[in-house]
Amino acid sequence: MSKLYIVGIGPGSKEYLTKKAIDTVENVEITVGSQRAIDLFEKINKKIIFNVKDLTEKLEESVDLAKSGKEIGILSTGDPGFSGVLNPIKRIAKEKNFDIDNIEVIPGISSLQLAASKNNISWDDANIMTFHGRENVDEIFEVINNNKKTIALPSRKVKDMAQFLIDNGIEKTRKVIVCERLSYPDEKIVKTTLEEVSKSEFTYMCVMIIDEV
Repeated sequence: MSKLYIVGIGPGSKEYLTKKAIDTVENVEITVGSQRAIDLFEKINKKIIFNVKDLTEKLEESVDLAKSGKEIGILSTGDPGFSGVLNPIKRIAKEKNFDIDNIEVIPGISSLQLAASKNNISWDDANIMTFHGRENVDEIFEVINNNKKTIALPSRKVKDMAQFLIDNGIEKTRKVIVCERLSYPDEKIVKTTLEEVSKSEFTYMCVMIIDEV
């Protein structure tokens, strides 16, 4: 049994890769990640590429390889601990009796951090949340209505998320900021309202900042 590294690769630009992430990828035997993540690194010994459809299968394969004695690095967008692959890997490791002490997380810069910095928002003045896997509407609204800005990762298209909030009683005039493709050359930051967002098209690579009441 060998080490399994979960490597945060930041929001997407090479500029936001940490030295620790680069050093880890250069030293592991096999690096596992999406094509977009793999392309960030200049030196990779051996790679396994996954996509959305075969993600679970490739993560399971990664744990099996680590159990067999290989040094494995799994690339996770942003920071592995926030809507990243840490939770799926922990679940798979438990199922396969892989010792969690042999998992090391290399933190990365989250797109939420970058969104906050681009908009001069202090972390301790904001709610940080993901809409991924959240089904409880009351829980969501308790957060976004607590008189703090909310920096959130959408679980769907941004326009659908905006419409969901409007349909469930949030004022359509609520001020929001959509941060799209952060750290890329075509990065875009749009300050508008929920209603306008619900009528607009954005890529899936977005962070939404919802203004306080």
